[in-house]
Amino acid sequence: LTTPKPAMNPTPPFPSTIAAPSLRPVWVMLFALTTAFALSQAYRTVATLMAAPLQADFHLSAQALGLFAGAFHFAFGAMQLFMGIGIDLHGIRRTVLTAFPVAIAGSALSALATSYGMLVAGQVLIGIGCAPAFLVCTVFIARHLPSNRFAAISGLTLSLGGIGMLLTGTPLAWLIEATSWRMGFWVLGGAAALAWLLIYGLVHEPAPPAAMARIMQARLAQPKETLGQAIAKFGALFLLPHTLGIVLLAAVGYASFISLRGLWLGPLLIQRHGFSLVQSGNVALVMSLASLISPPLFGRFDPGPKHRRRWIVGFTLLLAGLFAAFALTHSTLVDVLAPIAIGLLSGYMVLQYSDVRAAYPAAITGRAMAVFTMAMFLGVALMQWLTGIVASVASAHGVEPFTAVLASIAALLVAGALAFTVLPGPPRQANA
Repeated sequence: LTTPKPAMNPTPPFPSTIAAPSLRPVWVMLFALTTAFALSQAYRTVATLMAAPLQADFHLSAQALGLFAGAFHFAFGAMQLFMGIGIDLHGIRRTVLTAFPVAIAGSALSALATSYGMLVAGQVLIGIGCAPAFLVCTVFIARHLPSNRFAAISGLTLSLGGIGMLLTGTPLAWLIEATSWRMGFWVLGGAAALAWLLIYGLVHEPAPPAAMARIMQARLAQPKETLGQAIAKFGALFLLPHTLGIVLLAAVGYASFISLRGLWLGPLLIQRHGFSLVQSGNVALVMSLASLISPPLFGRFDPGPKHRRRWIVGFTLLLAGLFAAFALTHSTLVDVLAPIAIGLLSGYMVLQYSDVRAAYPAAITGRAMAVFTMAMFLGVALMQWLTGIVASVASAHGVEPFTAVLASIAALLVAGALAFTVLPGPPRQANA
């Protein structure tokens, strides 16, 4: 390669875009960011194995347990708007390093909790601290890695981040049985501190590719955006006709997987079939392993913008069918295998990230991803809270609570797929 002759008065703000930089440092930085996402995955799924000891220690009802599990996701989802603004205005590194210590503090508060209120407060703090964990990964991929590999790389990141869910399978079950649920929060807090140190040492803002550099140069030439203007731009996303369908489906897809894996799987196996905590942890571990395999496969076989939305609807309906079958049977074999099948199927949700990326201009990718992620995790919070109410009402009327919970999740998935199909789609999806 020959170096081009410099201009007489060179003033490029992104000089590294002149020659193609090595991607190795970019991959190292993405891995470091993914460690925070992995801890976020672990925190959001602790409730399934902590449910029994927490109910015993604090005398919690199913509704209270649902609120405890949903508090993380409510705080996580509610903060996405502000994290998106932070990423756009202050960068990926500064945003995640500022937020993540709040999760460490929340973990310590949870471990020291002496009341249900302290437990919920700890979950809220953890949710706030983890709020940018996956968003920074998706924005980093969109800005610094090839656009035609966005789905595949996002799927790989989801898979690596899902390792955090392995921690809340058999290892967490063993730790809780050997010590207590409090030690689980101490260990996760220590791991989160190590992840923060890794990001601090390895992550910086690399020069973006040429196309993104031009967008950022144009931004630099404009007056600095105020917080009010940034919030107004988020509001403008909701005025676009295709946003509503995207948001409504986002609110139920991932929520169905996390509500099962992160809340109801352990209690179901323990109460319905007499499994021990470690045995139910083993099932959760295999379900998590299945969910790690799935996203890279779906990312690799992304059909592109022409057929992607049809795939998303079809797999959502298939997932609803699995939950319906799971609800209507009480076989031990089905109750062990159905969660694993749901874990394998859950990877199709990576296609939604590609759909969102293609549905909005590159200049607002960070904000569009923030709105999408906000919808996902507010959906998780609402589904866990709602299914907690469903379980309590079902028990009060003599109905097996897990049947009612799983059937309600299936119905919500069908409603989300219907909204995504009937409501307007994006005018065009030029980017795969």
